[in-house]
Amino acid sequence: MLFSKMKGVHTPHRKHTAQMPAVRMPVPQTVTIPLSMHIGAPAVCCVKVGDMVKVGQPIATPGGFVSSPIHSSVSGKVTKIDDFLLSNGRTCQAVTIATDGEQSVWEEIAPPTVTDLASFIEAVKQSGVVGLGGAGFPTAVKFSIGEKPLDALVVNCAECEPYITSDTRTMLDQTAQIIEEIALVKTYLNPARVILGVEANKPECIAKLKTEVPSDVEVCVLPSVYPQGGEKVLLYHTLGRIVPEGKLPIDVGAIVINCTTLAFIASYMKTGMPLVEKTVTVDGAAVVHPQNVIVPIGTAMQDVFDFCGGFNQPPKKVLYGGPMMGVAVPSTDLPVMKNTNAILALSAKEAYIPATTPCIRCGNCITHCPLKLNPQAISRAVESGNVEELGRLKVNLCMECGCCSFICPAKRPLVQNNKLGKGMLAAAKAKEKKN
Repeated sequence: MLFSKMKGVHTPHRKHTAQMPAVRMPVPQTVTIPLSMHIGAPAVCCVKVGDMVKVGQPIATPGGFVSSPIHSSVSGKVTKIDDFLLSNGRTCQAVTIATDGEQSVWEEIAPPTVTDLASFIEAVKQSGVVGLGGAGFPTAVKFSIGEKPLDALVVNCAECEPYITSDTRTMLDQTAQIIEEIALVKTYLNPARVILGVEANKPECIAKLKTEVPSDVEVCVLPSVYPQGGEKVLLYHTLGRIVPEGKLPIDVGAIVINCTTLAFIASYMKTGMPLVEKTVTVDGAAVVHPQNVIVPIGTAMQDVFDFCGGFNQPPKKVLYGGPMMGVAVPSTDLPVMKNTNAILALSAKEAYIPATTPCIRCGNCITHCPLKLNPQAISRAVESGNVEELGRLKVNLCMECGCCSFICPAKRPLVQNNKLGKGMLAAAKAKEKKN
């Protein structure tokens, strides 16, 4: 058996902002919108410096099948189109817009006409929506299942990362939109079952969902064990299904979709306004007023922190996302993107990294890995440059959840080595293919 229901780790929840409905921040003076805010090919810029743009107007078109259009989150003037360094070390173009403060809406905004599955998928594509739980996979591609049988839609309501509560607010404040989009998915994709997987540490969400969702929609209460929200983990814990290596959930008859993604699509179907803003949890001990904030995409993190009262101390570390899978940023000038669900400013105490000591062979990293990988052996293979061993150890299955590093008493950089190992294996395969 690949999974066990109790695998993973018990992280501190720290859901400080769960009781705080999202508030809308003022439009910033400028936004910088990267053209790669999704898994897949970067979008292709369709504006030029000097152009005047409006809210919802396309500024980039999909760069391939697995890609997503990008729209202006503000009205104003395009002042720069330049290279942008992504958190994964790659570069893409980014469009900088000086806002005019008017937030004029693009004249062509209108609800889409949806009559069948093809037009439903096209509408989802034109909305620019990607996985809003953090992964950023283009949602229209996820719905493009072709002839593959679909018998279950699993709605990811787990939100297992510490601090983050933006999905919690969606469940509480946009329950109706979640229900509306479930109805649309059932109409056009016709899954036999719809299951909402929500962690037990969200009793208000559980109570509201159980009260308001239709009787044929299942609310599955899951143990509060990280990484419960991981796609493959959630599939096993709700359906008992294992996704084979190199396959997708649809290959086992299921689609997994984030609850905020569903709620957004329902809103788009009514208004025609594409994805131009994001609800972001702003938290961390260095933030004066932690809260959930509705942010125009492309807004600098510093502008969002300033809206929350700024810092009460110099942050030791600032993250996109949560402390388990989030990415540390070198500057708060970096923008909020489509898949940004939180920005954290951690104090020196929160961001303290203990000294690394030699491995004691305790096996905790193996015991707590949801995929039963051997992080300690992977680290040895990385250090010795043994690419063949990395393949044998299935390093590519790693979801980079960080359970191994979290539980390691020696504080070894295990998940970091897993990431390096995946990169080494990919480079070796690319070289082999080239030769």
